[in-house]
Amino acid sequence: MKNLIQGMAHAYAVDNLDTDRIIPGKYTKTLDMSALAAHVLEDLDPTFARTVKAGDLLVAGNNFGCGSSREQAPIAIKAAGVAVVIARSFARIFYRNAINIGLPVVEVEQHHIQPGDQLAVDLERGVVSNLTRNERYQATRMPQQMIDILQAGGLVEYLLKYGGYVDLGASDTSNTSKEAA
Repeated sequence: MKNLIQGMAHAYAVDNLDTDRIIPGKYTKTLDMSALAAHVLEDLDPTFARTVKAGDLLVAGNNFGCGSSREQAPIAIKAAGVAVVIARSFARIFYRNAINIGLPVVEVEQHHIQPGDQLAVDLERGVVSNLTRNERYQATRMPQQMIDILQAGGLVEYLLKYGGYVDLGASDTSNTSKEAA
């Protein structure tokens, strides 16, 4: 995963988009990622799964991902090819589930993003640039530990790589939490 991600916005001015609308429960009884991707957001926009392309960005309102804690919601979004989810705010459990599976999520409270806008997201600086409108929006900066997890591909991959939580910003990255204990 790179720190600067560019793509086209699929923007929905919808608050409280819950996990049941992201991926309806009747489709969550599978491990087939393409089946999840085929039904992502179908209750909100029946064309989304057909029109989203790898690297596109999903933009929504407040409290995105509220409702149940189902991990299939961020998994379905990622499986559809979405590179980043931008919302005014996220339900905390969705936010954490997304990071854990390697899907970047960025909170931008104030923006004017419209469907089709070309965006560039700088995860480290916490900046979203709307290339279509020549605007920049300040995002809530993501802690370095979360960026490191995303760069590894998710929490499992991070833990397999490092053996525990490590401060990758420190000068000596060979010391893992297992070794320090």
